[in-house]
Amino acid sequence: MAAACPTDFTHDSACRDGRAAAHLKLISIFLIFITSVIGVSSPVLLTRFFHGKPLYDKAILTVKSFAAGVILSTSLVHVLPDAFDALSDCRVASQHPWRDFPFSGLVTMIGALVALFVDVTATSHVEHDQYNPVEVKGGEDSGGEIGLLVAGERKSEETGEGIGEEELVKMKQKLVSKVLEIGIIFHSVIIGVTMGMSQNQCTIKPLVAALAFHQIFEGMGLGGCIAQAGFSFTTTAYMCLMFSVTTPMGIILGMILFSLTGYDDSNPKALIMEGLLGSFSSGILIYMALVDLIALDFFHNKLMTSNQWLKKICFIALLLGSTSMSILALWA
Repeated sequence: MAAACPTDFTHDSACRDGRAAAHLKLISIFLIFITSVIGVSSPVLLTRFFHGKPLYDKAILTVKSFAAGVILSTSLVHVLPDAFDALSDCRVASQHPWRDFPFSGLVTMIGALVALFVDVTATSHVEHDQYNPVEVKGGEDSGGEIGLLVAGERKSEETGEGIGEEELVKMKQKLVSKVLEIGIIFHSVIIGVTMGMSQNQCTIKPLVAALAFHQIFEGMGLGGCIAQAGFSFTTTAYMCLMFSVTTPMGIILGMILFSLTGYDDSNPKALIMEGLLGSFSSGILIYMALVDLIALDFFHNKLMTSNQWLKKICFIALLLGSTSMSILALWA
């Protein structure tokens, strides 16, 4: 039989106050919603204001680099350690099969591979549509036969059909933004449900302020990607709203689950769910940050590769984004 987990009963009983915890949760719902709206809408509004200005493209690259740093830090400093801690808790790690295998690393890898699969599948589908054969009537040199012209950009220029290179880039950016939001939503739901189920006011109290800043920075990261993708107003508003309401809805869901089941954030089943979902979302965010944000811009963006000063500024923005989000790990 596994040894029982050590517990400070005096401190735990003093901190467990359901009424005080519920009051803090209600405050956090409104505060987190407001800060989420501010964070995700700021880059969108700024880019719409500066659109068409001389420094627009450089500014959007700088904002996107800051966003990449925020998202990379979120996945490696916030999400993955929390998932690892949840599955390493003695109430979980003492049971089979959780004690026999590092599931947090396995599920993180699965999340990254799923993101890769979605990325490759969607990109291959777009490129296949772009390079469809086009029939061209042959002249005297061809003996009157029908030739095949396989074209990408050339097809767009000569026939007015198909997808040009610029449109392909836009479609890629839209895909990145959507998959990125899915990963962030997983993370936000976990945060919200965990807080909603908790009855420990000592744990909730510092989280309220820390999560407010957390949502601002994470919202800026997602908002920067949404702004660059160039969605329609309706889609942009919908994606911003989904990010803003996910954590508050998670808190409400956690409160409902606790009232129905009595589970709180220290229950082994809740810890397992937190660990698995956190690991999966961490894998998605790691892939998106490194492959679709950092590598794509620093190695394949013509504007950045041709301008060394811009590359240095974007790298500094990347460092600032990752550093600011990492510092928040002291409180949340």
